[in-house]
Amino acid sequence: MRRKIFGSTAAVAAFGLLIPLSACGSSEAGGGGDTLRLIAAEYGDNAGNSSKAFWDKVTDDFTSAHPGIKVEVKLLPWADIDREVSRMVQDGKAPDMALMGSYSDFAAQGKLYSAEELLSISAEANFLPPLAEAGSVGNTLYGLPFVASSRLLFYNETLFRQAGITEAPKTWSALEAAAKALKGKGVKYPYALPLGPEEAHAEALIWELSNGGGYADSSGNYALASEQNVYTFNWLKEKLVGPGLTGPTPPSQLNRADAFAAFLRGEVGMVNGYPSLSHEARAKGISLKAVSMPVSDALGVGETPPTVGVADWMMAFKQNGKKEEIGKFLDFVYQDKNLSDFAGRYHLLPSTVTASRTPAGGGLDAIDTDFLTALRGAQLYPVNDPSWVKVSDNLKRNIGRAVEPNGNPKAVLEDIAAKAKASAAAPRN
Repeated sequence: MRRKIFGSTAAVAAFGLLIPLSACGSSEAGGGGDTLRLIAAEYGDNAGNSSKAFWDKVTDDFTSAHPGIKVEVKLLPWADIDREVSRMVQDGKAPDMALMGSYSDFAAQGKLYSAEELLSISAEANFLPPLAEAGSVGNTLYGLPFVASSRLLFYNETLFRQAGITEAPKTWSALEAAAKALKGKGVKYPYALPLGPEEAHAEALIWELSNGGGYADSSGNYALASEQNVYTFNWLKEKLVGPGLTGPTPPSQLNRADAFAAFLRGEVGMVNGYPSLSHEARAKGISLKAVSMPVSDALGVGETPPTVGVADWMMAFKQNGKKEEIGKFLDFVYQDKNLSDFAGRYHLLPSTVTASRTPAGGGLDAIDTDFLTALRGAQLYPVNDPSWVKVSDNLKRNIGRAVEPNGNPKAVLEDIAAKAKASAAAPRN
C-alpha cells in the first residue's frame, strides 16, 4: 500500500527557518540520571541573537519549578543538526529530545514517543490544525510543531510607484505585466525567482499551488510531474525567465538568501518571503506590501489556492526511557509565554492556537497577522513521509534546470518524479 503523504489541508514541513550559526551550548547526547538532554537548532545568525539566551532562561525556570529535573541544551547549526542527530541515534546515543527540521525517519523506525504519550490532552489539542496534521504519521502525532511561517508575495511599493503600477498583481498575467514595467524602469530583479539549491522546493511549490498543482495528487501520492506542474514551469520559462524578467542571475543559481539580500538592497520588485524579511526590510526603510500569491489565469482570481507553510519540529526519543520527565518539560516549553517569546525573537509564528493569539510584545503587527491567517490554511512539505528527505534534496538540486534556456520542464519534472517514486519504494531501517 502506498503511503499517504498529504492530508486534506496540509502536509509537512521544512529544513530550518533561519540562517545557521556556529555550534554552541554544552554536553553530549545520551546518558541517564535526572538530566534531560536536548539537541536544538540554532536560530540566531550571530552571537547577539543566539538561541542560547532563550534556552538558558527556560531550563532555569523549569528546574526551579521541577527541582529534581535538570535540562542541558546543545545548539547545532542547521547545516549539521539533522546529520548529527541521525548519527547519535544510529550509535545508540540518542538525545532525549531534538528540535530540528525533520522527524519522520525516526518515527518510521519506532524511535519516538507520540504526543499522546507526552503531553496533556489540552496541550496536544492546542497545535494549529495544519501543523498538527503535518507532524502526524498516519493518525499519530510524533513531530511536535514548534515555530512556523508561511509565504506571501512581497513587493517594493516605491519601485511599483515609480513603474506606474497601481495595484498588487492578482493573476500571473498581471504579475508578468508588472515585471515588464519594473524592468522598463531599470529594476535589477523585477521578479526574483530563487530556484537555487538552498530552498528551490519552496519557490517551486508556491508556483505549483497557484496553478492548482503541487507535490501530491488528491490521493496523497507524489504527483511531481503532473500536467499542472509542467504547465507552471513552461510558463515560468517562457513568460518570466526567457524575457529577462527574473534578473541577471539564472534562477537555478539564485538562492533564497541572495534573493532576500537583493530585496533588502532595493533591487527586487517582487519576491516570495516570510515574516522576518518584512521586519528586516522595514528596518532598512523599504516600503513593502505582502499579498497572496497571484493565481494562474487558468484558475482565475476567484480561486484561493493554499499558500506554502513551513515549520520546525520537536521530537522525543524513547531510548533513554524518560517519558515522564520529557512530558513535564515539553508541557512547560509549550506554555504560551515561552513559545511566543521564542517566536517573537525571530519574527516567526508560534505553533499553537493560544500562543498565536497572545504573542510576545503585545500582539502581531498587520503583516504578521496576514502570515498567520495564511498559515491556518497552508500546505506544507511532505516530511511526514520518510522519503521526503531524499526527494526534497533532489528537487532543490534539479528543479531550476527546468527554466534554463535549454531546459525541458516536462523532462526535468519526470526525472524528479521517477527518483521520488524510487525513494518512496525503498525499504526503511
